[in-house]
Amino acid sequence: MNIFLPFFFGYLAAVVGVIPPGLINMTAAKVSLIEGKKIAFFFVLGALVIIFFQTYISVIFAQYINLHNEVIILLRKIGLVIFLLLSIYFFKFAKNPSFINPDHAVEKSKHSRFFKGMFVSAINFFPIPYYVLISITMASYGIFTFDTLPELSLVIGAVLGSSTIFYLYVVFFNKMKSKTDFFINNMNKIIGTITGIVALLTLFNLLK
Repeated sequence: MNIFLPFFFGYLAAVVGVIPPGLINMTAAKVSLIEGKKIAFFFVLGALVIIFFQTYISVIFAQYINLHNEVIILLRKIGLVIFLLLSIYFFKFAKNPSFINPDHAVEKSKHSRFFKGMFVSAINFFPIPYYVLISITMASYGIFTFDTLPELSLVIGAVLGSSTIFYLYVVFFNKMKSKTDFFINNMNKIIGTITGIVALLTLFNLLK
């Protein structure tokens, strides 16, 4: 079985899924703006650890989930509640960010940002049904089988694809720091809007 195709499509699927502004990449951009690139990369690393396990779990259970539609519906309901709560938090309770000196923030924040990356990634349930769909679609075209090597190839491709987009978000926003006052002052509202849109899309899918 060719393991290159699962890697390639896993990478491509991650790029397509992560490149739109979302909770993880926008939070990574926020951390980069406020605390610097190095701290943001600790956040990204934490997020990638969870993405690895989420993707691997979704691939392992893809066949089962595909045969039990109620599981997907349950995941959507959980995601709806979480993203509604996140929207309320970012609009009502989160404080507006302000720049701090990165030299004072590195030692204090790098480990906490790693775990924050894990947390933010863990509450994002959408990679699970997304990669279930990707793996099942690939299997239907005969370019993927539910064996160890193809599964690992797909997962590694997805993680590397995600890391590529996160890197671009961190570097892009960091280089544009002097021109991003709007994003700095409105980052919480932007993230809250994103989570609200995702919640509405989830509700729409549940009502279909």
